[in-house]
Amino acid sequence: MGEAGGSAARAAGVTDGSAARAAGEERALTSVAAGDRFEGEEPRDLPRLWHVTLSVSGEEAPLKEVRRALEQLAHDHPFLLTSRYANDHAEIRYWEEARDLHDAAAVALRLWGEHRQTAGLPPWEIVGLEVIDRQTYHQRIAEGYGPPPATPVGAHPF
Repeated sequence: MGEAGGSAARAAGVTDGSAARAAGEERALTSVAAGDRFEGEEPRDLPRLWHVTLSVSGEEAPLKEVRRALEQLAHDHPFLLTSRYANDHAEIRYWEEARDLHDAAAVALRLWGEHRQTAGLPPWEIVGLEVIDRQTYHQRIAEGYGPPPATPVGAHPF
């Protein structure tokens, strides 16, 4: 650290530790753990519902095969609400129960790859992911913007 930077850092209480502590003295560190909350917040360790929209695309595949694969995925995992597809892309929408957004997104990012063989999904890549909480989803619907409600359930062409 340069002299000017060192002076500013010391003034802010940040040091490299050589002069500020006696030899062998430990510096107390403080942090906020992931999931910590302020008074009055709801518990973050309880599962919540997250609306997930996963978009995939790639080389063209026969429409019948894409539809059959998406229907198989929905059969294997009945949490899937709806999917829309074309011969070179698809969108899957569903509700995921997870502790937080990070967990819901992690599950969503694994979904396509983990079920590609068992459901016969095309070798497409994930090109989009949106994960929103239940309140945000319903707020968007109420305000008239956001995805239309997931009816009818099933696999449908774009």
